Amino acid sequence: MNSPKNPQDKTSFWIPIISLSVIILSFLVWWIYFKTPSAGTYSWVTYLPFLNCSLNATVSVLLILGVRSIKAGLKQRHIAFMISAGICSACFLVSYLTYHHFQGDTKFLGTGPIRITYLFILISHIILSMVQVPLILGTFYLAFSKKWALHKKVARITFPIWLYVSITGVIIFIFLKALNS
Repeated sequence: MNSPKNPQDKTSFWIPIISLSVIILSFLVWWIYFKTPSAGTYSWVTYLPFLNCSLNATVSVLLILGVRSIKAGLKQRHIAFMISAGICSACFLVSYLTYHHFQGDTKFLGTGPIRITYLFILISHIILSMVQVPLILGTFYLAFSKKWALHKKVARITFPIWLYVSITGVIIFIFLKALNS
């Protein structure tokens, strides 16, 4: 049965998820913007942005396939796609952190309208990536807890944000590799 015994049971799971998200996001800000990059250099590190882009693209496809599956009533396929999207996102995070450990922050050197466009995409990407962390964790928690009605409500918010962040991750890569001069 999905109905909570008291009204607090319906939302109390958000407290640890938001707390964990704040810890994760604080660590990420420190790691990317304040930690001194490693002095060592390795040739394989230069491939990580492409890997990150590929993982973001894969997540985008998996999310779309996952939503299409649940709309078609294919619950097991939906679960597989969404767990795969979560795993790819976790792999992205590890690769992203590894890259920034060795390279530090990446600057965009373009000017004029291209810079304004890049900054708009980057800022919206960063803000929504911070929002998506607790939403993804909450959506997975609700699914694994079999709280289907609430899972569906939260997933309707999580999906477009997660998809936007994944797609803009690919776009940011393109800006940094093809338009960064």
